[in-house]
Amino acid sequence: MSETPASPVTDAEPTGLMRQAGISYFPIALIARLPFAMNVVGVMTLVVAARESILLGGYTAAAVGVGTAVAGPLLGAAADRYGQRYVMLLAGIGNALALLLMAWVAFAAVPDVWVLAVAVLVGATAPQVGPLSRTRLVAYIRRLPREKRAKTIQGTLAYESAVDEIVFIFGPVLVGALATTLNPAAPLIGAAILTVIFVSAFALHRSANVATGGGTVKAEDQAPVSELFEIRVLIVVLGMLAVGLFFGSALTSLTSWMDERGAAEQTGLLYGLMGVTSAVLALSVAVFPARFSLAARWVTFATVMVAGAYLIATASSDFSMMVALAITGLGVGPLIVNAYGLATERTPRGRSATVMTMLGSAIVVGQSAGSAIVGTIADGSGSAVALWAPLASAALILLLGLTNALLRPAQR
Repeated sequence: MSETPASPVTDAEPTGLMRQAGISYFPIALIARLPFAMNVVGVMTLVVAARESILLGGYTAAAVGVGTAVAGPLLGAAADRYGQRYVMLLAGIGNALALLLMAWVAFAAVPDVWVLAVAVLVGATAPQVGPLSRTRLVAYIRRLPREKRAKTIQGTLAYESAVDEIVFIFGPVLVGALATTLNPAAPLIGAAILTVIFVSAFALHRSANVATGGGTVKAEDQAPVSELFEIRVLIVVLGMLAVGLFFGSALTSLTSWMDERGAAEQTGLLYGLMGVTSAVLALSVAVFPARFSLAARWVTFATVMVAGAYLIATASSDFSMMVALAITGLGVGPLIVNAYGLATERTPRGRSATVMTMLGSAIVVGQSAGSAIVGTIADGSGSAVALWAPLASAALILLLGLTNALLRPAQR
């Protein structure tokens, strides 16, 4: 990664990452990203219950993704330029208000187009806690002694990806629990409360402006915007988009498959198996040898995903589906860590938050699109056809990985 920290610490100052960020940082950053994991599922659950339309629910979930796709990188760019503190505070307040508005408009006597418009607003204001957390920690790591940086970056990105996996497993479970025990609007109201408390705490934490040195960054200190669209950056963004497609298609097709077996309520438990193995393998990335290059890791773990997705498509029992999901997770976790590792290396000067939010937004967009497309397939052709969609997504990830491996060494 070519970005130079605004306030570098010399190699003679062995300040540890935990000491620099502070112990309180990690629980705050974990809980602060929970509302983001609840938004898509919570909005879809609410709209389906309030409007009694699965189709509208799918479109609304996709609308959240559209809002994130458009505004996510812009929030990242603003954080790069002006620092994270004020950007995150404004986004958090805006998102909390948008969530409360969605809780009202879903039941209001207004046309469906207003529901879709508010869904776009929910996505557009979603605080990008995960990507911006990585930006902060990488900035701290660049202050460590040079010999410690590479290993610490791998371990930190592995931890961050494992946290994302845990949150994106627990988020939908929390949505289901609140919607079932209270009412369909409860998950969004709960997400709004969490956003006000923990996103604000994340924004106000002393680490907020570490990547910009505590102030506004001059335009001349940033690489040209055109560098964000170079193939070496875009290939990673497309890879994360394909991962999002996989997530959306896998969850939606699995839900359809379980529904046909009369056990739709158990979908989360089965899907969680993939998250467990994914999180465990994500943490193992820190011990991979340096000679196992990032380009080779992409192809390797994408191949594991293809094999697992084929087993998902051909599963005939709950047990075989559980095995298939567990195997697939072995590829998912390391692949996500690998993508953020590549992004860290390739980030143009002064554009760290922008690139990280591009990756985070790509996953959400892919997940929303995958859910909408596969939901339509499942509704028209059944789960037998829909279950092949995750394999198509995994194959796309592998194809992109092979393309990345064929790039010139300087780009790869």
